[in-house]
Amino acid sequence: MLRLALYQPDIPQNTGTILRMAACLDVAVDIIEPAGFDVSDRHLRRSGLDYLDHVAITRHRSWAAFSQWRTETGTRLVLATTAGALPYTAFAFLPGDCILLGRESAGVPASVHEAADARIVIPIREGMRSLNIAVAAAMILGEGLRQVGPIP
Repeated sequence: MLRLALYQPDIPQNTGTILRMAACLDVAVDIIEPAGFDVSDRHLRRSGLDYLDHVAITRHRSWAAFSQWRTETGTRLVLATTAGALPYTAFAFLPGDCILLGRESAGVPASVHEAADARIVIPIREGMRSLNIAVAAAMILGEGLRQVGPIP
């Protein structure tokens, strides 16, 4: 199955929405800290509702801790970025891939870009900056699940 990873998320409502989606689709989520909010904050609980009890969440204290976990597990990292060149619909997802989404306010630093095994983009109209992170997560995860197989 696929995984989602959130790099230092800023907005609890977006994180809660992504966690709710992940619970419904049986997708594990990695949260790479520090987050811009307390991940047990009531705003996160409000957005995720009671779905948070049904999603596998792994918290990593830092990018270094996440990178070590990824190395140990042999997980391929697929970065969703506005700086990507390959449209997400042209990318060949594999079971076990981890789709990484950056901070709402700043994306990810260059070192994270360099560590990614692949960089994909959602093509959008010229002059527009980006989609909401939860919308982007849903689009990319939907395509990835379509490719790797149905929800169990």
